[in-house]
Amino acid sequence: MSLIDRLPELKKNHKTSYLAESYEKLLREEEEVRNMLESDGTLHDMAAEELANIETQKHGIESQLTAIEKSEKEEEEFPNEVIMEVRAGAGGDEASLFAWQLGEMYQKYSENRGWNWKTNYESKSEAGGYKEASFEIKGKDVYKLLRFETGVHRVQRVPITEKNGRIHTSTATVAVLPMRKKVAFEINPVDLEMEYSRSGGAGGQNVNKVETAVRLIHKPTGLDVRCTSERSQLANREKAMMILTAKIQAMKEEEEAKKYSADRKGQVGTGDRSEKIRTYNFPQDRVTDHRIKQSWSNIPAIMRGELDRIIDTIQEGTVGEAEDEE
Repeated sequence: MSLIDRLPELKKNHKTSYLAESYEKLLREEEEVRNMLESDGTLHDMAAEELANIETQKHGIESQLTAIEKSEKEEEEFPNEVIMEVRAGAGGDEASLFAWQLGEMYQKYSENRGWNWKTNYESKSEAGGYKEASFEIKGKDVYKLLRFETGVHRVQRVPITEKNGRIHTSTATVAVLPMRKKVAFEINPVDLEMEYSRSGGAGGQNVNKVETAVRLIHKPTGLDVRCTSERSQLANREKAMMILTAKIQAMKEEEEAKKYSADRKGQVGTGDRSEKIRTYNFPQDRVTDHRIKQSWSNIPAIMRGELDRIIDTIQEGTVGEAEDEE
C-alpha cells in the first residue's frame, strides 16, 4: 500500500497525524503548481524549483514517518511496560522469603535503570515473605531486558530457622508479562467473574471502609488477577483487566512456543514459567543460569539488584562452562 493510500490511517495516529496532514498539504501544493504550469508554460523554471522544494519536503516527511513506524513496531514487540508476578513455590516460609527477596532484587535493579516501579498487589506469609505479588514496571527496554526472567528460580541455603545447619532447597516463580497495546482477541464479559473487597494498608480514610480492591477471574482459563494499587474501584478494575489481557496473551504465546519446542531446543525461552532457569546457591556464593550454563559469584551484590552482568550475558546468548546443579 502506498503512502498516499495510508494517509487516512496515519492521520488517526497521534504520533503521525501532524506529519500526515503536512504531507497532504504538500500534495495539494504540488497539484496546484502542476496545474499552473499547464496553463502558463512561461513559468516553467519557477515551477520546477517549487516542485523540487516540495519533493524535498515530502522525502523529509517520509523519512520521519518511517522512523516513527519502526519505533512503534519495536515497541510493540518489546513494550516499555510489563507486569511482573512473583510467587512462592516449594519450601514453605523459606520459599515465601525467597520470593520477597526476588521482588526486592528486581525493584532495586529497576531503580538502578531509572524505571518506574509500582506494587499492584501483594499477599504475605506469616514469615513476612510473599505468597504472591504483582508489580508494574515502566521504562525504556524493560521487556527487552526482563523477558528472560520468566521461570522457576531456586535457592539453596541454610534458613534462619534451621537449627542443625542443613541446606534447604526452595523455589519461587517469576513471570514477566508484556503490556502490549494491540492484542488479537477480545475478552467476552460473560466469561468474567468479578469480586470486590476492602484494600488493606497503613491507615487513611479509605482503608477497610470502601471496597476498592478488585479480583477478576477468567472462567474459561481459570486465570485470576488482583489489583489493590489504585484508589478507586473503577481504576483497579481497569488495571486488573489490562493485566488479565496480558496474562491471556502470554498464555497463548506460551502455548504457541511449545508447538515449536523441538526447534527451540538449546535456546533461551521467554514464556514457560514451569522451566527451572536459575539457582542461587548461597553457601557456594554462586548463581547459575541453567539455560546457558553460566555462573556468577557475589550473591549479596546480585540480590541488591546488580543484575547487569547476568542479564547482559543472557541477552548476548553467551554459553559458559559452569555445571548444571541438579
